[in-house]
Amino acid sequence: MEEGERSPLLPQETAGQKPLSVHSPPTAGCLDPVPWEDQADAWGCSCCPPETKRQALRGTPGKGPAPSLSIGSSCVKYLIFFSNFLFSLLGLLALAIGLWGLAVKGSLGSDLGGPLPADPMLGLALGGLVVSAVSLAGCLGALCENTCLLHGFSGGILAFLVLEALAGALVVALWGPLQDSLEHTLHVAIAHYQDDADLRFLLDQVQLGLKCCGAASYQDWQQNLYFNCSSPGVQACSLPASCCIDPREDGASVNDQCGFGVLGLDADAAQRVVHLEGCGPPLRRWLRANLAASGGYAIAVVLLQGAELLLVARLLRVLAARRGAASGPGARGEDRAGPQSPGPGAPPAAKPARG
Repeated sequence: MEEGERSPLLPQETAGQKPLSVHSPPTAGCLDPVPWEDQADAWGCSCCPPETKRQALRGTPGKGPAPSLSIGSSCVKYLIFFSNFLFSLLGLLALAIGLWGLAVKGSLGSDLGGPLPADPMLGLALGGLVVSAVSLAGCLGALCENTCLLHGFSGGILAFLVLEALAGALVVALWGPLQDSLEHTLHVAIAHYQDDADLRFLLDQVQLGLKCCGAASYQDWQQNLYFNCSSPGVQACSLPASCCIDPREDGASVNDQCGFGVLGLDADAAQRVVHLEGCGPPLRRWLRANLAASGGYAIAVVLLQGAELLLVARLLRVLAARRGAASGPGARGEDRAGPQSPGPGAPPAAKPARG
């Protein structure tokens, strides 16, 4: 086509105009340009606030787009994200295990509308729910750079630290009375052995792990109504299988009848079948031996939470500085620039009326 000729495919109004590039910014020659607000609303991350989207799209007047995070700040951001993602998974796992335990034992469907059951699985489920909620707040807050979620995460970590400090202070203050009350606690557990499945499981694990029986001796099981020799039941003068020296008897499953009739035997005959020593002294020795390890685990958890707090505080400072750098200088530049002169297509300003 020769220069100066009009294309028959173009309208008469646009034949003499230059072609527009798809990447060129909106100009006066474009018909119905898309507003910046609509572009900001269509931007990807839905968890980011709208003003952040518009600021990133439009940039700061006279300063260009908002500055991005440095390499160090980006590392801090993604370290917070991945660590809290891991803890949120662990919290959700604990929540699932707790709900499964409540469902298996029927605690969820019993006494609907009544008080919550005093069940260890309920505590596990509630703890998993709280940990997963706080960790998800830190995870999403770091990923979307949301200061509200990051502040909520910091508050949750501070609450955890306060509760852990109170628990540690109580353990240190009551360590002596706790050791002295071990045998009394074991006597109470023996008396209510059949009343609570969780208590029965815990006492069986203590007797199997420490190779002991009873609180002070194996004769303490006379306090149980079912194992007492005066009981009319089939378990009279018997002991739980966890008291036996070899409860499995070289088999795959536990022999529940290995302790039958042992309380009616003398000590020489009973020591060939069950452990005669009570669990009070071995349990006290086990607690003293594992005190240092338990304290080390607690200190490691506190240090990890403190490191999370420091990282979140640094990320919040970086976000606040970036927000100030993006809004402050541009706004001051507009104030110093004064009123803008009208464009070539703007109507002339009205002249003041003469008096």
